[in-house]
This record gives sequence, structure tokens and C-alpha cells, in this order.
Amino acid sequence: MHIHILGICGTFMGSLAQLAKALGHRVTGSDANVYPPMSTQLEQAGIELIQGFDPMYLQPPHMAQTPDLVIIGNAMSRGNASVEYVLNQGIAYTSGPQWLRDHVLQGKWVMAVAGTHGKTTTSSMLAWILEYAGMEPGYLIGGVTKNFPTSARLGNTPFFVVEADEYDSAFFDKRSKFVHYNARTVILNNLEFDHADIFPDLAAIQKQFHHLIRTVPSNGLIISPGNDKALAEVIQQGCWTPQQQFAVINENSNDESSPVENKAEWQAPTPEWQAKLLAADGSSFAVLHNGEEVAQVNWEQTGIHNVNNGLAAIIAARHVGVTPEHGAKALEQFSGVKRRMEILADVHSIKVYDDFAHHPTAIKTTLAGLRAKVGDQKIIAIIEPRSNTMRMGVHKNALNQSVTDADDVLWYQPANVDWAMDEVVNKSPVPAKLLRDLDELIHCAISLSEANTHIVIMSNGGFGGVHQKLIDHLTKHAL
Repeated sequence: MHIHILGICGTFMGSLAQLAKALGHRVTGSDANVYPPMSTQLEQAGIELIQGFDPMYLQPPHMAQTPDLVIIGNAMSRGNASVEYVLNQGIAYTSGPQWLRDHVLQGKWVMAVAGTHGKTTTSSMLAWILEYAGMEPGYLIGGVTKNFPTSARLGNTPFFVVEADEYDSAFFDKRSKFVHYNARTVILNNLEFDHADIFPDLAAIQKQFHHLIRTVPSNGLIISPGNDKALAEVIQQGCWTPQQQFAVINENSNDESSPVENKAEWQAPTPEWQAKLLAADGSSFAVLHNGEEVAQVNWEQTGIHNVNNGLAAIIAARHVGVTPEHGAKALEQFSGVKRRMEILADVHSIKVYDDFAHHPTAIKTTLAGLRAKVGDQKIIAIIEPRSNTMRMGVHKNALNQSVTDADDVLWYQPANVDWAMDEVVNKSPVPAKLLRDLDELIHCAISLSEANTHIVIMSNGGFGGVHQKLIDHLTKHAL
């Protein structure tokens, strides 16, 4: 059939489009902003892209006939011209998650990765472990993983890895996406308050997570950290599926480490699975099962959060028959995910990183991992509070303590941030500056830089192209 996708350039919808094309459908799509890297992937897949939402593009002569089905992305709302046309003309429509369930996931062994942080990275790790084991899984990942050429594929076996987002499904379906997926193996990485534009409080997110738990069969498996209070409260509401829990043990601090801030107020029994750090930066760790070492991982990733992600992926892969030792060997060849501490350049011994961190916990754990790796070398954090939740100021009181591992912090205040960021700078535990001009920000970063400096740019958006502008300035002007 002819499927048209509204909001096609989002990571989820773009991945969905590639699956629909692989199933043999004619796929077209429209979006307000059609740009790389997703537009490039879609064009390479032979998918026609339309800029904007003028309904004339859904009619002849622009299309040979009206689409048989329109998949409406969750960024679309009533009042959008194409949405109104679809409703007025009675054209068949559905949400992305519902279409995925009905046409791709039926009959599959679905392995879903949910949680506030680490979904893209952990699902990428899990898909790669299965690929390394020769299991040729299908997958849909909301990011660009370096071990695969595309962000989605159908696969050649029943196993399908999906990044399971808690965001709502569509304007007409306010359930979280992940309740549609019929998952049998579920990773619940962590749970904190986020998406304040969708959820009023943590309890509302917990309700959706419990809806997910209600859908997991009794012959499935739920994998979660043993020290996450918010997740424990969800599971206590009722669970009909076997569980396995995990934790990272840092013997240097005699502390059970977790990227989730609520761990300090929650004590749980010793989990079945543990990762024992063999290097402070997380670049080497042992995998323990019931206290017995079953594998070691020596890899390129750093940070306690990535050790958590890797351990969860190993446990999930074991559920479908991959030994922990084989999973560990796969992770040693895991190349990472774009925009997750991705090194963009090394100019005059100054490294520039791109990172997606857009929550205080993600900022804190990312910088802590880098600090453990680089020791006393200088770290400059450049942070744009771009997510809906950050723009609303929900996490403003936690931002100060998220940057303690940086030497200098440059906060950028975009025009659409709803609150004044001056207080974040005034109460900063490390030297900090607030900037509203990108050129000034770049010059400030360069003036602070010295040999062996690490500049980490943190935003979940394009950040005005500041990454390449900074690299260009560094290249042109030797220090």
C-alpha cells in the first residue's frame, strides 16, 4: 500500500519509514524540517520527502492517488493542515507505535529498552551483541549507532530490539509508546522525572511504566537496577514476570554506584548481577553472576552509566541464549552511538566532544566518566538547556551540582528558555559564565582552552552549529 508519514524526520518515525519500505510499501513523508542525517537515510532508502504540511501534497497531481494509510507522528497536533485534511477526508490513519505493533512486531520476540536515560545506547549495545552472536536481529533505535548502517531494519530472525520510549503515541493516543510493543524481554534502565511537557509528575510516568509491566508475559523477563527507588515502587504495584536485578560495584569507594540520584534513599538486597569496576573510568569491568565472575569487558566506553547500560544488555542477551562471555566480547567491539560523547575533533591537543545529555543526571554521569578517564586535564562543559523539560526550568535547582567535575562551564541561554539562568551561574560550584551569543560563546571557550583540554558540548539539538564553528576556529587559530 501507499503509506504517508507525517513528521517523518524524527528519529522514531524515520526509522519506522525504513521498516515500511523494507516490507514493500510505497512510502512518502512530510515534515517541517527535512535535514540530515535522517533525511539522508530516507532518501537513500528511496523514500520521497516533502517539506511542510500543505495538504495539497496529499492529493493528485502531487500524488497519483490519496495515500492508503497515514501514520501520524506524536509531534503532530490538531490544527496542523495535513492532520485536518486527513480527518476531514476520512483517510485511514494510525500512530507510529500501533503500526509497528501490527505490522512488524507480531510474532517477534521483542526486546524493549526503557528508562529515563540510556535507551538509545543500551538498545544499540543489545542489538550489536545479538548481531555479533550471529542472530541477525531486527531493530528500531532512536539514534545513529556506529555498528549499523541504518537506525532500523527488519532482521532475519524472530528477535527484535526496540528503543521503548515513554513519550505519548499520538494526539489521539496518550498512552506511552512502549505499551504497544508486546515485549517479552524488558530492560528498565532507570526512572526519574522528565518530559514535563507531557507528564505532571513522577507518579504519572510510573503509571505508564506499570502499564508496560502489565503487558510483559509470565514467560518473559524484566531487568532492572537493584537500587532505583522509583522503579521499585512501580514493580511493587504488581508484577507477573520473572525479574533479574543488577548493580555496579565500585570497590574504590565502597559504594554501589548508579547514575540515578534517588539511590541514596533506597536500599535493596544484593542483586543477582553485578559489574565490578576494574578501572575507575568504567573502561574495564568484571561481570558477576551470583557473586561469581562470568566475563570481563575491556572496551572504549567510559562512565558508570555505560557500565550499567552494558551490563543490562548482557543480561538481556543471555535471556535469548547469548552467554555473558560472548556478550562481553561483543561489547569490546561496540563503537558507540553518535552524539554520546562522540569525539568530533582533536585540534592542537584540544578534544571536542558532542553529547546528547539534556538532564542533570545525564550531565553529571557523563562528566564524571570523562573526569575519571582524563584525570587532572582541563574539562570545559558547554551546555544548552534545550529539551522541553529543561526549557521549562523543572531541573534548574539540580543543574549546579551536575557540573562539579568540570573545570569551567559555559551555559547558553536560548531565546525560548522560560526562566533566567543567572542563578545557575551565580551559585555554581565551579567557574561558570552565562552567554546568549554563540560567537561570544565560541571565543570564550577558546580563551579558556589550553593544551590537553576536553570541551564537551551538551545539547539534544543542533545548537546553532556551534560544534563545527568551534572546530573551525580552533583549526584556524593555533594556540
